[in-house]
Amino acid sequence: EERTYILHIPPARDPSQPTPLVIIFHGFGLDGEEMVRITGFNAQADISGFIAVYPNGTGRKPSWNGGDCCGEAVTNGADDVGFVRALIDELSTLVNIDQARIYATGFSNGAIMAYRLACELSDRIAAIGPVGATQALETCQPTRAVSVIHFHGTNDQLNPYDGGAGPGGGVDFAPVKDTIQFWVEQNGCPAQSQVN
Repeated sequence: EERTYILHIPPARDPSQPTPLVIIFHGFGLDGEEMVRITGFNAQADISGFIAVYPNGTGRKPSWNGGDCCGEAVTNGADDVGFVRALIDELSTLVNIDQARIYATGFSNGAIMAYRLACELSDRIAAIGPVGATQALETCQPTRAVSVIHFHGTNDQLNPYDGGAGPGGGVDFAPVKDTIQFWVEQNGCPAQSQVN
């Protein structure tokens, strides 16, 4: 299956230097162009010096196979983890990517995909920054620690902060605290949180 993505390379980047890569996943029914518009990552990439890539999901309402969610990507068994691995490999032939600094972020269904990558592509993904959704996998066995920064609104109706199904039913989301606790234990973090 042919897959697509939008690539942004900072104009001031030094091609001889390895550059971090941020993979930005859209939410259910959105696409890479919409994420370019709503995130401001291209401007931040130019300031901070990273490459931004916005892959597109599959289906009439584009989605990502995050495990137990979402849409046609799950129904059709889309190999989105394989797609991301191939995407990283392809980009690595085009630009000098810092293989130790490959990151994933996403919104809603894209956040679920970021969590799946942390579980199943931890050999390539150094850290994730999911926004507005939790992990949707029965099992998660990363091969190394993956740093996580999670963003979630307590009034989120579609992906409830305290877990459970959103207004449309379907996916039974894990509570944010359970997802974070999993990664605290997985990454060997101290049980007591620290605030600086």
